Amino acid sequence: MPDRSFLFLLGSARTGGNTEALARAAAEHLEPEAAQRWIHLGELGLPAFTDRRHAGDGTTPFAQGAEQIVQDATLAATDIVVASPLYWYSVSASVKNYLDYWSGWLRVPGLDFKARMAGRRLWAVTAHGDGAPGVAVPLAGTLRLSAEYLKMEWRGVLLGYGSRPGDVDRDARAHAAAKTFFRGDTETEDVLY
Repeated sequence: MPDRSFLFLLGSARTGGNTEALARAAAEHLEPEAAQRWIHLGELGLPAFTDRRHAGDGTTPFAQGAEQIVQDATLAATDIVVASPLYWYSVSASVKNYLDYWSGWLRVPGLDFKARMAGRRLWAVTAHGDGAPGVAVPLAGTLRLSAEYLKMEWRGVLLGYGSRPGDVDRDARAHAAAKTFFRGDTETEDVLY
């Protein structure tokens, strides 16, 4: 198996929340040789995305600062893990902003973002405060369709229950699914495809 490099993008409005705890629990079961990089999008200082498709020649300038950090990390990873709490039935604002940057990176001369993303794996981890797993379907759809557009391999969403701090630590089913989530062979109601 080729070397794997996991980029964990933490999209919570606070650090150490339920989603991050579940993502870290799943990461504990990665093969030891798999590299891991963790970026908290809220602490990165990534500015709001600016759509330049209809300005000038429609190209996006080369990344700088926080954008370059996350762009370089994205392109260096074989596996991208979006760890976003379920906010209003979808990804958090910081994750949505990050995904909007993908639109710009498609238009950076010579970056070949779409071709370089093809074949990489996209995973998600989320905690939600509703007892019904179906509430995460819009989040899964956003990420699955984004992966399909870039010809990435969509690997599903690891679901955990957590409304108040520490709730996910008591979600035995989510923690059981976390043990095998990154092997991609988990078929439980705690993984949403």
